[in-house]
Amino acid sequence: MFEMNAAFFAVAVPAVLFAGISKGGFGSGAAFASASILALVLEPAIALGIMLPLLMVVDVATLRPYWKKWSTPDAVILIVGAMPGVLIGAALYKVANADVFRLLIGGISLGFVAWQIAVKAGVVRAARRPLGLVGGLIAGGVAGFTSFVSHAGGPPAAVYLLSRRLQKTEFQATTVLIFWAINIAKAVPYAFLGIFTAQTLLANVILAPVAIVGAWLGVKAHHLVPERAFFAITYVALVLTGCKLIWDAVT
Repeated sequence: MFEMNAAFFAVAVPAVLFAGISKGGFGSGAAFASASILALVLEPAIALGIMLPLLMVVDVATLRPYWKKWSTPDAVILIVGAMPGVLIGAALYKVANADVFRLLIGGISLGFVAWQIAVKAGVVRAARRPLGLVGGLIAGGVAGFTSFVSHAGGPPAAVYLLSRRLQKTEFQATTVLIFWAINIAKAVPYAFLGIFTAQTLLANVILAPVAIVGAWLGVKAHHLVPERAFFAITYVALVLTGCKLIWDAVT
């Protein structure tokens, strides 16, 4: 249980707004920062349970602007590959405690930033040849697992999609379609595992307008805001939240 007081909304509203902007305009890669931020003040399962329906609202809000602009073959490969990853995440949830999920969310947060810095520095380079079916299924499996445990499926999916050399809007549209499908798949085990509660659903109803506004802002920002500025803010937030979650888990 948690209290929906002023302190909760002071954290939740910016986090949900950020998720909408990220998914609506900059791919799903950074949207999981919202779950990381919420996990600072809530149990990880509660943070995940609150964020999933809101991410699904954003998915629906952003499908129309990018309708049929996606790469269908690439989306299908990643979605099919993601399903076993979702099942593995559900199995882990049944046996792991909250600190394991704090470690996972914190580690994925720091890993995302490290990966992006390595790419920018040229230490890691995009595949010279497009990844094929096997590579796509593996990337999808990792995306399904990380999406289940922290809503962080964007980076592994991006590894595959970037190798396919998609145009910016095609990349964004494909990402929207992929995580619309993955989030629907996640909702089923989330419900059976008790991650959704009456209280989290009430929070969803209250925060849904914030998610929609964020999605609208993200679609507008897709063509107006430099990605470098947006992701610079994201990296700082992920480093701070990741370190705090890891510290809380080990102490």
